[in-house]
Amino acid sequence: MSEYLNNDQRKVTAKRLSEMKAEGIRISMLTAYDFTTAGLLDEAGVDSILIGDSAANVKAGFETTLPITLDQMIYHAASVARAVKRAFVVCDMPFGTYQVSREETLRNAIRIMKETGVDAVKLEGGSHLADTIRTLVQVGIPVVGHLGLTPQSIHAFGNYGVRARAEAEAAQLLRDVEVLTEAGCCAIVLEKIPAALTEKAVKLTPLPIIGIGAGAADGQVLVSDDMLGMNKGFSPKFLRRYADLHDVITKAVGHYVEDVRSGDFPSESECY
Repeated sequence: MSEYLNNDQRKVTAKRLSEMKAEGIRISMLTAYDFTTAGLLDEAGVDSILIGDSAANVKAGFETTLPITLDQMIYHAASVARAVKRAFVVCDMPFGTYQVSREETLRNAIRIMKETGVDAVKLEGGSHLADTIRTLVQVGIPVVGHLGLTPQSIHAFGNYGVRARAEAEAAQLLRDVEVLTEAGCCAIVLEKIPAALTEKAVKLTPLPIIGIGAGAADGQVLVSDDMLGMNKGFSPKFLRRYADLHDVITKAVGHYVEDVRSGDFPSESECY
């Protein structure tokens, strides 16, 4: 465990994230969708935990993030928040919960905050969400922005390729960073954009920039199941695997199956 973690066990808040950027402390973020995993991540010292709508892919097997519902996100987020003592906990607002009106967005965000115990919500999109973000921030709901590849817009994009390579889209992304900063976001996730563009965004705003497939930033986020090697079918360039739980789990389960079939489990010492 790093010297920073040994010396600083304060609860990570939106304010603390900004302080960490100012102090040059890089922010670690991982996803979690359940109580057990969240507790392990928090104990290991991760700074922020995201209940991503990626639960639709990782936990439910959907091809996109669009099908997951508000009630399902609340279930996952409440499970995570109950396990966490230190990390800053962020819940994605799923598709359809913040696109209709500011009033409906506020109702849905209030539900998330009241029913889960998370520290912030996250929205995908740029300047068109400025008024919506202001509304949430004004009532005390911290908001994390998300620019670049925004998976909820996959049908508009057509694929999951790198965004903002073209000059016009890159310029718009930087404008969006400025607008989200002014609107009151506490951090911004940049997904799958050129590293040089991320570098510009980091310098443009005092907000922490959390990257995923976006080069060096103020912090990084990965899907825990991917980082832990539970899913061998997903291997993007930006993913670094820190374990091979796919093999660990399949071998352990295979051993268990053999012991049950052979009668070796349970042994006499494992019976009452």
